[in-house]
Formats: sequence, C-alpha cells, structure tokens
Amino acid sequence: MKRMLRLTVRARSNDKHAGKALADALLDLYRSRGIGGATVLQGVKGYGVRGTAKLDVLGLSVNLPVVIETVGEYDKIEGVLATVKTMVGVNGLVTLEEVNAF
Repeated sequence: MKRMLRLTVRARSNDKHAGKALADALLDLYRSRGIGGATVLQGVKGYGVRGTAKLDVLGLSVNLPVVIETVGEYDKIEGVLATVKTMVGVNGLVTLEEVNAF
C-alpha cells in the first residue's frame, strides 16, 4: 500500500482553457509533468452553482458534466495543483484527497 493524492476536477464538457477543451488541457498538463495517468469520465446529468448540465436533444445543445481524475505521488500532484486551480477558475470544482493505492 502506498499513500498518494487523488486530484479531481468537476466541470462541463464545453469548458475551455486557452481555446482548448479543459479536459484535454488538463490531460496535456498531467502528461507533461510526468503524472502516470488520468481518466476523463462523461456524466449524464448534473447541477451546480452554474445551473444544470444536461443533454438537450431537440436543441442539439450538449454541455454534459465531466470528471477529470488523476492519482499520483504527492510531489507531482502538489506540483500541478496551483496550475490546475488557475486553469479551472470558476468553471468547476477542484478536490484533493489522500488515498491508499495498492
């Protein structure tokens, strides 16, 4: 067992950073900083301070919730945390938790 950090970002699929999808920008950041892996999960529906995130079939509007999650060594996760918070800004929620990795 190893103590590690899980960094989770909750946002919407249409959220951008520097003209790129936020999820893609975060994956690029994690990869460039040597974090071993990350997963993007697409939600079906959700709500938060910015309202409801859902699929509108008739209006062809898609802005579903996404969760971008990575688990890594303390130094690597702490090394990207400030950048992640800046990239996400007010467009989502960033959480950090200690986890046991096996």
